[in-house]
Amino acid sequence: MIAKEGLAKLQQAGFTLNQTQAPIAALVRSQPLHDWQWPSSLLAIARAGAGTNNVPLERATAAGVVVFNTPGANANAVKELVLASLLLSVRPILKGAQWVQTLTGDISSQVEQAKQQFSGTELEGKRLGVIGLGAIGALVANDAYRLGMEVVGYDPFVSVDTAWNISRRVHRAADLSTILACDFITLHMPLTDKTRHFINAKLLQKIKPKTILLNFSRGELVDTPSLLAALAENRLKGYVTDFAEEALLQQENILVLPHLGAATIEAEVNCAKMAAKSLVRFWETGAITHSVNFPTVDMAFNSPLRITIIHENVPNMLGQISTTVADFGLNIDHLINNSRGDYAYTMIDVSNIPQKSPALSQKLQELDHVIRVRFIKNQRQVSD
Repeated sequence: MIAKEGLAKLQQAGFTLNQTQAPIAALVRSQPLHDWQWPSSLLAIARAGAGTNNVPLERATAAGVVVFNTPGANANAVKELVLASLLLSVRPILKGAQWVQTLTGDISSQVEQAKQQFSGTELEGKRLGVIGLGAIGALVANDAYRLGMEVVGYDPFVSVDTAWNISRRVHRAADLSTILACDFITLHMPLTDKTRHFINAKLLQKIKPKTILLNFSRGELVDTPSLLAALAENRLKGYVTDFAEEALLQQENILVLPHLGAATIEAEVNCAKMAAKSLVRFWETGAITHSVNFPTVDMAFNSPLRITIIHENVPNMLGQISTTVADFGLNIDHLINNSRGDYAYTMIDVSNIPQKSPALSQKLQELDHVIRVRFIKNQRQVSD
């Protein structure tokens, strides 16, 4: 279910919901779309969450369908669960609570006599290694420090914006060796072909004995057979994850949660609102932000008409596009272009709306390597 606050934003922008066989956009949470044969009318898919494993990205990109996600919208919810899991990994809180439920008779005396069996250790003074300093990793690092932990972060691709959000007291590791010497390691990285089974037999051979590993990013980041072997050989003290699989169940040193990371009311609302906002801005202005398959392209919309073009990232595309627009007697006010891998996105603002708009659109669409063309009228100027 999509939070009603997000759906309300779409309705306020004039969208109708679930009333057509030719949608311009889809807003989903975990619904798998790999078998969905979407209509040619579809312009965008917004995933109310960070992960997009349920969306066929390659097929969407080739069809010119922009896929949005909501990075950071559920970051606080995941951060709180990671911190709670750190505490659960050192204090047998769950076992103690379950044991108390079995008592009868003089409960107070029984508790006092047996409570030592549930003694644990403290997080203060222990070292936490955070792999991935994005929206969630940065929050975990900052708040773990406030719990009294020594925190070391590793992320070779950390952005400038994220760097500003990381406490100066969080040490930056130049390589993984420092992280592997920590008492706790928590993963906060995306799942890609390069990161699949990031935690593998080779890495586990180098890890500090008795380390506790936490994975609240993607289950496939960890090679399960190698993990189980490390636990059996006492090279790893414990594993806490939010991704259930049968091989991990009924294991003494493994705590498996039922994918609770973003399962808060606040996170669901934040994700839905952010996804809806991305769709509305894309529809009204062509702006692309928080897309996982196309580049970020955005600029102020002050001209009467905006032309957006999704095309392959090949030489001379801007020249062909500009020439075609000029052939229709249009003056280009502003132009912006950005690429991502094999594809690019061009946004052009023109000073007047041509009488032969359909003909220009057709000419642009006929250019080699062009995938999709949109004409967007500036509704603010129209209403004025």
